[in-house]
Amino acid sequence: MTSAQVDAYLRRLGSTRPQQPTSEALRELHLRHLRTVPFENLSVHLGEEVTLDETRLLAKVTEGRRGGFCYELNGAFGALLAALGYEVDLLAGRVHDDEGRLGIPYDHLALRVRTADGGTWLADVGFGAHSHWPLAYAERGEQDDPAGTFQVVEAGPDPAGVRGADVRGAGDLDVVRDGKPQYRLETRPRALGDFLAGAWWHSTSPLSHFTRSLVCSQVTEDGGRITLSGRKLKRTAGDGACETRELETDEEVLTAYRECFGIELGSVPAVRNPDLSD
Repeated sequence: MTSAQVDAYLRRLGSTRPQQPTSEALRELHLRHLRTVPFENLSVHLGEEVTLDETRLLAKVTEGRRGGFCYELNGAFGALLAALGYEVDLLAGRVHDDEGRLGIPYDHLALRVRTADGGTWLADVGFGAHSHWPLAYAERGEQDDPAGTFQVVEAGPDPAGVRGADVRGAGDLDVVRDGKPQYRLETRPRALGDFLAGAWWHSTSPLSHFTRSLVCSQVTEDGGRITLSGRKLKRTAGDGACETRELETDEEVLTAYRECFGIELGSVPAVRNPDLSD
């Protein structure tokens, strides 16, 4: 990243350049990212190419004022952190579904971040509803967070199998939220290009939930969350109070994208695979 790209990214986050790549600075950047850069899959439904080219990822977040899903968000955030002096590893994960099965290889991208003050953290700004703060990578006990109670634990057997088989790598970790496994991480560092097949599958396959549904979501200032799923706008306050309403017109939808997420669209996205939508 160039100095200009770093400055543009930090402006998007409403942050200044940290003096040192510390754990405290990482925590602030992580939360600011979740509050300003939405988790969204609009490119899939707008016919836009999903690319893992670093320059284009950074431009999408800064110049385009857009978000993305895990490969894009954590790919861009990892580049920013590295430019700020953090030691960053890209880690591959498989997401647990509601039946406990694990997804495809390179299903998810998360970040292992080492800081100047000796910390090692699991940072993830690309999983939708997840921890607001980075998780202590080596801690195996419960970690309290505004989004719930998290644990990073040694991976156990996958009861439902990975596409019918239990395949665990040595040292794999499960990330758990409120007692429910979220995803399984390999600990071997990867390159961004390793995730190309996963990004292609998730943006094109009729089996991917990203091609069957629309989502745009981000953390709010009070620690809650706002999510637009198609025409359904849901606001959850930090105290758990929830309000949901159906947007009736295209103009209401476009206004919600603009006012709630800062995203300017010329037309309302249409689900790519409507016959398979949930």
